[in-house]
Amino acid sequence: MIARLFNAPLKDGEQAVGAGTVGSSEAIMLAGLAFKRKWQNKRKAEGKPYDKPNIVTGANVQVCWEKFARYFEVELKDVKLQEGYYVMDPEKAVELVDENTICVCAILGSTYNGEFEDVKRLNELLEAKNSKTGWDTPIHVDAASGGFIAPFLYPELEWDFRLSCVRSINVSGHKYGLVYAGVGWVVWKSKSDLPEELIFHVNYLGADQPTFTLNFSKGASQIIAQYYQLIRLGFEGYKSIMENCRSNAKVLCDGIRSTGRFDILSKDVGVPVVAFCLKDRSKHDEYEIAENLRRYGWIVPAYTMAPDAQHISLLRVVVREDFSCTLAQRLVNDIHKVLEYLDARPPRLVEAVAAAITHQEPELSSEIVPEGIKISAILNETILGLKSPRRLGSFKTNGVC
Repeated sequence: MIARLFNAPLKDGEQAVGAGTVGSSEAIMLAGLAFKRKWQNKRKAEGKPYDKPNIVTGANVQVCWEKFARYFEVELKDVKLQEGYYVMDPEKAVELVDENTICVCAILGSTYNGEFEDVKRLNELLEAKNSKTGWDTPIHVDAASGGFIAPFLYPELEWDFRLSCVRSINVSGHKYGLVYAGVGWVVWKSKSDLPEELIFHVNYLGADQPTFTLNFSKGASQIIAQYYQLIRLGFEGYKSIMENCRSNAKVLCDGIRSTGRFDILSKDVGVPVVAFCLKDRSKHDEYEIAENLRRYGWIVPAYTMAPDAQHISLLRVVVREDFSCTLAQRLVNDIHKVLEYLDARPPRLVEAVAAAITHQEPELSSEIVPEGIKISAILNETILGLKSPRRLGSFKTNGVC
């Protein structure tokens, strides 16, 4: 079912293969191992060195790709981000490809802002390079989030097995597959893409049981739940749910944009995620907003972008099936409240300085009240010691100040 959803060429006498996994992390490990073994086998047959494999990814990949590279001794060559472009640049990625590259990873739904990478453009560039060099460098699509979104919302978008270089895809059932946590899937375009020596066959359950996994004993409840959802909802059911998620994300996005205080970093085409950052961070930052939203019951992560865009901090809201339009409107209202609250307070540095002073000199507490004293008053009268030079001289200057 999932192979068909990703347009595997099942009608041409070919047969896609795959495995159920514990989330996309295990799926990525298995896909990476398949690429590494296939590349090694080819290099051995050609009598070439096979001890320095590498993969090419964007710097925005999920940490499990770094785990794979470290655990299985594969060099990770990442394409750095830049301000205004927060996904892997296909041109730069293909430039990094060499004869030791086992695959290029494209992300359908970046963890940072939900944006889809341009897999079709990557495929075109890689086809041209493979034709010129004689290599056969493949693409793996990490569709952990987007794999259960793109087929329903953007069926015309070419990112899957319709592209010649795409040989395997992973997707998380517990994200937009609508299953509780603990299930992922990895699918190969054909049997030839999964080296047979990686598959183990056992018969002690009464029949031949092929297995390719890094995990062993695990329950079948998530597998059953995924099968039930696919059967119960069908294509139209999933499409309706994803359209609703996209609609609610737009309500939230429009509400946040209407404040006039934020830049929206997520895209219209992508995972229903709303990623946004402050236009002006001179007084308050995204971390203060995240911290104060917790007072209203919201856990909205604040974090920095991947290299080389770490100077950009952002907030992210993932819109799932149970995130209703009413909740989106409520979150917008609470963001307004937090902004009003922060605007009524002095910058955090001023508060920290005032707190340090009153801690050292309690008798000044009546004079230094962050909510009631202007910044200039604190700077001129207290920090600069124009009013209390004797007391200021006793303060430590290598602490909060």
